[in-house]
Amino acid sequence: MELKIQTASADQLRVKPAEDTPLVFGRTFSDHMFMMEYQAGQGWLNPRIVPYRDLAMDPAAMVLHYGQGIFEGLKGYRCRDDRVHLFRPEKNLERLNRSARRMCMPEVDAGFQLEVLDQLLRLDQDWIPRTVGASLYIRPTMIASEPALGVRPANQYLYYIITGPVGAYYPEGFNPIKIYVSDEYVRAVRGGVGEAKTMANYAASLYAAEMAKKKGFTQVLWLDAVERRFVEEVGTMNIFFRIGHELITPQLTGSILPGVTRDSVLQLARHWGLAVTERHIAIDEVLATIKSGDMVEIFGSGTAAVISPVGEIHYREEGYRVGDGGVGEWSRKFYDEIIGIQYGEKPDPFAWVRVVTR
Repeated sequence: MELKIQTASADQLRVKPAEDTPLVFGRTFSDHMFMMEYQAGQGWLNPRIVPYRDLAMDPAAMVLHYGQGIFEGLKGYRCRDDRVHLFRPEKNLERLNRSARRMCMPEVDAGFQLEVLDQLLRLDQDWIPRTVGASLYIRPTMIASEPALGVRPANQYLYYIITGPVGAYYPEGFNPIKIYVSDEYVRAVRGGVGEAKTMANYAASLYAAEMAKKKGFTQVLWLDAVERRFVEEVGTMNIFFRIGHELITPQLTGSILPGVTRDSVLQLARHWGLAVTERHIAIDEVLATIKSGDMVEIFGSGTAAVISPVGEIHYREEGYRVGDGGVGEWSRKFYDEIIGIQYGEKPDPFAWVRVVTR
């Protein structure tokens, strides 16, 4: 497919945040976006980069009624020498296509999408922050756009990519967060769509997340939906536990999102010779090892926050401080290593970085 590019005119350019203004995650968007449409029997049509704009949507668009929509999240990074990097974008596109298959939606050509990302970031490279820790967030999205009522997969889809400069995802930054364990509400069940990055999973998490926020917690730690016993993931992150000298994370069983940062942590840990286990871990084991002191540290991993140390877990009206409540040794090590690779400050032994501009 031929990619068409329409650059924004002077009156279409958006106001950039001042360099000394703290960036709020997900509130500011860049000058351009990518769009293309899908029609059953014809495939993907009219790929184009255009000025950022509102979407025109029929009130009967099937995504509005049946929730057939998926998205991804990745980032562009500016190095000290002004190069622009993407971090493992092919993994995000692989996951996008896995989500598409699960939601009966058409897949996108990953090679073509990498070229699109290159072009989009080159066009809006002035929007990429120059501060380490800040980045350009990239949000590919696919929705069912066919105007029709009736429970079935749509025949028409809209796929688009928007970007915007972001700072730290959590107000705490890299400082430890407090998480609330929910055993009343669940996010996803095995056999459902928990492993897909689809809108419904996030909608299902909102009520418990708001409850946790009102009680002073940053995020919810979800348990499995059947026994309400085994740890699954945090609202925006996968979760890791360091018990003694072993790194443990819940195994992927179909209800947990397979995070790109999760996979990066696992690869780094094995590369460093750490003991790594992917297995079921019960909340009772988590609490018992915190009480005994065997739980050295807990941290979450995700594209938005990279690594988030967990200082406290709250379960059934009781708080459990993890270690001394501070940033753990491995949390810091993984954070420094991944950030270093993303910004070109450290060697890239796995060829994770895609150079967009040199």
